[in-house]
Amino acid sequence: MSTFEIIMAIINVAALIIVPIAAVFIGQKLQDRNQKRKDKMEIFRVLMMNRGIGWTADTVRALNIIDVVFSDNDSVRARWREYYNQLCIQTPNVMQRKQIQEAQDKLLEAIAQSLGYKKQVTWETIQNPYIPQGMLNAMQQQQNIQNGQEQLASAVEIFTKAFRSANPQPDSTTVQRKEDIHANT
Repeated sequence: MSTFEIIMAIINVAALIIVPIAAVFIGQKLQDRNQKRKDKMEIFRVLMMNRGIGWTADTVRALNIIDVVFSDNDSVRARWREYYNQLCIQTPNVMQRKQIQEAQDKLLEAIAQSLGYKKQVTWETIQNPYIPQGMLNAMQQQQNIQNGQEQLASAVEIFTKAFRSANPQPDSTTVQRKEDIHANT
C-alpha cells in the first residue's frame, strides 16, 4: 500500500466517523433554532391576538416567558421591562392607561422586528386590532353582571351582620338550661 492509499484510507475512516457526528450536531442546532423561532412566534401570536381584548391566561403566560424565550434580544427585553413597569401601577388614571397601551404596542413592535416582520407588521397594524362591537357589548354585559354579583354579595353580608346583631344567638349553656327545664316539667 502506498502512502497516498494509506492517507486516503485514514481520510475515509475519519469521514465515516466525523460526518455522522457533524450531521447530528448541525441537525440539533437547526432544530433548536427552529424551536426558538416557534416559541417567539407563539408569544407574538398570543399577544397580537389578545391586544384589543385585555388579559387572558395565555397572555399572562406569554408575558411571563419573554425573558427566557427572548434572552438573546436586549431590545425586546427592554420593551418588556418598560411595559411591566407600566403594568405595576395599581390604579392607573387615563394618562397612565394610555402609556400602558403605548408600552404594550412598543413591545409588540420590538417582537415583530426581532422576527423579521418590520415591514409587514407596522405600528398602524399593531395599534388597530379588530374588535367587533358585539364582542365589546358582551364583555361589558359580563362586567356588569360581575359588578352586580359583587354588590349583591356585599348587601347580603351587610344584611346578615345586621340580622345577627338584632337577633343574638343564645350560647350553648343557655340552650342546655332551657332543655333541662323542659325535661324536668
